[in-house]
Amino acid sequence: MSRPRRPDPPPMQTNDVRIAAAGTVAWAIALVVLLIVGLPSEDRWWLWVCATGIGIGLFAMWYIPRLQAGRARAEAARAQRRAERRAVSPPEGSTAEGSPAAEPTADPPAERERVD
Repeated sequence: MSRPRRPDPPPMQTNDVRIAAAGTVAWAIALVVLLIVGLPSEDRWWLWVCATGIGIGLFAMWYIPRLQAGRARAEAARAQRRAERRAVSPPEGSTAEGSPAAEPTADPPAERERVD
């Protein structure tokens, strides 16, 4: 007989901008080292790899706060809609006219928000 499954732990809170900044700094250090060491002409593409890493890191530091704010807004809107539905819906098993309650309906597709 198996034991009941424990609930999943909540997601760990991390500072994603700091992680992106650390990666960007690492690429910048790699670029400086490669510029100091000097590369043969056939290996100069490594400089572009470092430049691309720095560019992606800068984009990430700009984008991550916006992504997290959007997710927080979407979650707040979902929580508000759930609270409004609970406040408006009649007690379980009855309606205002006294007939049995209809099955709750799901959000129409237009109201659903996609969060990536």
